[in-house]
Amino acid sequence: MNRTRLTQTFIGAMALLAITSTTYAGLQSHSTHLFYAIALLALSAATSRMRVKLPGIEGNMSVNLPFLLMAVISLSAVEAVLIACLSTVVQCWPKPNGKFRPDQMLFNVSMMAFATSMANLLWNSSRLNQANWVSQPVLLASATATFFLGQTVPVAAIINLTQGEALQKTWVSIVQLSFPYYVVSAGITSMLNLVSHRFGWQAALVVFPIMYGIHTSYKLYFGKEAQTLQAPALARAASAAM
Repeated sequence: MNRTRLTQTFIGAMALLAITSTTYAGLQSHSTHLFYAIALLALSAATSRMRVKLPGIEGNMSVNLPFLLMAVISLSAVEAVLIACLSTVVQCWPKPNGKFRPDQMLFNVSMMAFATSMANLLWNSSRLNQANWVSQPVLLASATATFFLGQTVPVAAIINLTQGEALQKTWVSIVQLSFPYYVVSAGITSMLNLVSHRFGWQAALVVFPIMYGIHTSYKLYFGKEAQTLQAPALARAASAAM
C-alpha cells in the first residue's frame, strides 16, 4: 500500500474514531449550558486565529486551549466537541490566497473531536469522581494529559505518513515545543473554573488578553527558534553554491 493510500486510510480511521468516541461520550453527559457554550465558542474561535508556526515541523499552534479545556470540564461532551470542531475549522481555514484541503480539514476536525471527547469522558468518569484519592486538580491534570495525547499522537502519526519523519522523533519534538503551553493552559483553566463558579461565565472574557499576551510571546520565541534552525541550512546551501 502506497503512502497516499495509507494516509487516506488513517484519516478515515481517525474520523470513525472521532464519531465513535463523541457518540459514546455524549451519551454519558446530558446537561447543557447554552450561554456559557456560546461565550466559549466565540472566545475559542477568536483565539484560534492567533497561531504560531512550530519550528522544525509542519504544523502550528493556536492559543485557544484554555477555552477548549473549559468546555471539556464545564459543558456536555456534545457542546465541547462542537466548540472544538468549529474553532478548528476557523483555525485551519485558508487565507484568501490559500488552497482549501478537505483531507487536512477532515483530519484536524476528527483529531480535535477525538481528543475533546476522550478528555470529557475522563473528566465525567463516575469511577474517578467517586475515588477518594482523586481531587479536582488531579482530574484536570488527567483530562489535560488525555487531551494532549489525543492531539499530539495523531499529529505525529500523520506527519510520519505524509513526510516520512520518524514517529517517535516527531512526537518528542512536538512535546518539547508544546508541553509547557499545556501546563500553563491547565493552570489558567483551573483558575478560570474557580472564578467562573463565583462570578459567572463572563469571567472567561478576562482570559482573552492573557492569551493574546501568550500568543505574542510564543510568536517572538518561535520566530527566533526558526531563524536558529534555518541558519545551518542556509550556511550549507551557501557553501554548496561556492
